Amino acid sequence: MTETLRSDARLGLRGRLILITLCGATFMTGLDYSIITVALPEIGRDLGFASASGLQWVATACLLPTAALMPLFGRASDTLGRRRLFIAGVLTFAAFSLLAGLAPTPGLLVAARAGQGVAAAMIGPTALALMTAAFPEGPRRTRALGVNGALLSLGFVIGTIGGGLITSGLNWRWTMLILFGIGVLVVAGAFAVVRESAARQRTRLDVPGALLAAAGLFALVYGISAGDGDGFVTPVILLAAAALLGAFLVVESRHPAPLVPLRLLRRRTVTWGMTIGLVTFGMCGGATLLLSIYMQDVLGWSPLRTGLGFLGEGVAALLAGTVAARLIGARGTAATIVLGLVVQAAGTAAMVLLPAQGGLPVLLATSAAMGFGHVLTVVAAITTITSGLDEADQGVAGSLAQLPTFVGAVGVAGLTAVVAARTEALVPVTTRVLATLGGLHAAFVVAGAVALLGAAAAALLPRRAPAARRLAA
Repeated sequence: MTETLRSDARLGLRGRLILITLCGATFMTGLDYSIITVALPEIGRDLGFASASGLQWVATACLLPTAALMPLFGRASDTLGRRRLFIAGVLTFAAFSLLAGLAPTPGLLVAARAGQGVAAAMIGPTALALMTAAFPEGPRRTRALGVNGALLSLGFVIGTIGGGLITSGLNWRWTMLILFGIGVLVVAGAFAVVRESAARQRTRLDVPGALLAAAGLFALVYGISAGDGDGFVTPVILLAAAALLGAFLVVESRHPAPLVPLRLLRRRTVTWGMTIGLVTFGMCGGATLLLSIYMQDVLGWSPLRTGLGFLGEGVAALLAGTVAARLIGARGTAATIVLGLVVQAAGTAAMVLLPAQGGLPVLLATSAAMGFGHVLTVVAAITTITSGLDEADQGVAGSLAQLPTFVGAVGVAGLTAVVAARTEALVPVTTRVLATLGGLHAAFVVAGAVALLGAAAAALLPRRAPAARRLAA
C-alpha cells in the first residue's frame, strides 16, 4: 500500500518542470518580502530617505496592493485565463524589480515596490490555481502543495541570509536585480511547460465587489501594519475596513457573478482552512519577527548573523514540505493540521527558554520545530480549501488560500503589543535588555497558546478519508 501511494505521488518529468516553474514564482514573491528588509538601512542612506517612517514604505508599498487586489485577480484569472494572467504577473514583477534596482529616488523606488505588489497579487492565486489544475486532487496535488509551501517559507529564510550577504558584499540594488533574473527564468518556464488550466468563463466582472474588497483589504492590512502608530487613527481605519468588507458581502449576495461566490465562504472546508491559515501565519510570522528582535537587540547579532540564525527554521520547513503529502495521505488533512499546530505551539512556547547570552542550540531547535509544524499546517490548510471544488472556482480558491498570509499580520501586531506591555512593566526592576527578553518570552508563550487553541479547534474540521483508505476501497 505504501508503494502504491508513492507511485501515485510521482510527478513525472513534465510535472516536475511545471512544479519548478510555479514554485519558482512562489519562491520569488516569498524572497521579495524578506530580502529587501535586511537592505533597508543601506537603502535609506543611499537614496536619502527623510525618515524611518518613509523608509518603511519600501516594504509596505509592496504588501498592501498584494493583499488588496488578490481576490480581484483570483476571479479575473477565471475570466482572462490563468496562464495568461500568471505570465503577465511574472513579466510585470520582473519589470518592476528591474525598475526598483535602478531607481534613483525614494519616490520611484516606492512606486516600483507598489508595482511589484500588484504583480504579486496576479501571481499568487494564478500559480496556485494552475498547480491544482496540473495535479489532480490526491497524492500528487498534496505533494506539489507541500513543495510549494516549503519553498515559500524557504524563500523568506534565504531572503534574510541573501539580503545580508548581497548588501554586505555588493550593493542593495542587487537584491532587486536578482528578482528580475528569477522572473525571466520563470517566464521562460511558463511559456515552455505551463498550459491553460480551464476554458475562460464569459462572465461580467463584479466591479463594485472588486472596489469594496480592494478598499476593505487595503484598509485592514494598513490598519494592522500601522497598529503602533496614532492611537486614534488606527481604530478608525480598522472600523472603515470592517464597514467596507461588510458592504462587500452585501454586494456579493446580490450580484449575479460575484467576485467571491458566497457559496464558497459557506463551505466549512474553506472557512476552516482560512481560519487555520490565519492562526498559523499570524503566530509563526509574529514569532519569526520577534526572533529577529531577540537575535539583534538581546544577543547583539549583526543582520547577516541574524539571517543565518533562521537556518534551522528554513531547513525544517523544507523537510516538512517533503513529508506533508505522505502524512496527509496516511492520516488526512484534519489530523495533519492538529499535529502541525501542536508542533508549532510546542516549538514557539519553548522559546521561553531562550537565554540572554548564547543559547544557539535552543534557538535552532525551537525555531526548527515551529517552522516544521507551520509548513505542515499550511499545506494541509491549503489542501482543505482547494479540495472538492469545481475547476471554475480554483482561481477564487487560490486567492482565498493566499489571504491569511497577509491578514496574518494581525498576529505580528498582537505579539509586538504583548512584548511592549511586558517590557515596560519590567523596565523599573531590571535592565533594558533583560526587560526586552522578558517581553519576548511573554509573547512566545502567547503565540504557543494561540497555536494550541487552533489545534483544539482543528479537531472540528470536516473529516476527509485518508488516501490510503480511499485506495483500499
